[in-house]
Amino acid sequence: MEKEMTGADRRKLLLSMIRNADAPVSGAELGKRTGVSRQVVVQDIALLRTQGYPIISTARGYLLDEPKAASRVIKVCHTNEQVEDELTTIVDLGGCIVNVMVNHRVYGKLNAPLNIKSRRDVQSFINDLKTGKSTPLLNVTSGYHFHKINAESEEVLDEIEEALKRKGYLAQLLPYETADAVGE
Repeated sequence: MEKEMTGADRRKLLLSMIRNADAPVSGAELGKRTGVSRQVVVQDIALLRTQGYPIISTARGYLLDEPKAASRVIKVCHTNEQVEDELTTIVDLGGCIVNVMVNHRVYGKLNAPLNIKSRRDVQSFINDLKTGKSTPLLNVTSGYHFHKINAESEEVLDEIEEALKRKGYLAQLLPYETADAVGE
């Protein structure tokens, strides 16, 4: 039996969908993708605004009034024990881990929003894993997975990649693993 999404989880997902969209996203579309009515989306947007998120309503839908960041998809491979170090390395250098994605040979692309941008977010995520709430997606693909990472500049993304490479986490993209192939 699948557990119903909490309001906080739904708002986190709504924020992620708006942040990652290239164009405004309608309330009806957000409701459809989260399994709630448009009115619930309107209420969630109001709550997100009170939390300080600069969400703008337009005739075509919602968008986030944030400076656009540099963005990159990276491929990594590591163990469960190295998850915290990987995530901390990224946020300490100024990155935001937008999502995690795996290419499963049977199930296809599995993508989950993360929006991890601080050590506090890393600890919350790690605590969820430790309490048995879930296990990392990397377990279904022998440690290989992808992250979309945002940062203020390409230079910051380069630093993040270099740090992950030094730690042995960065994996080589295969020829067919372009940004389009990994869910961009």
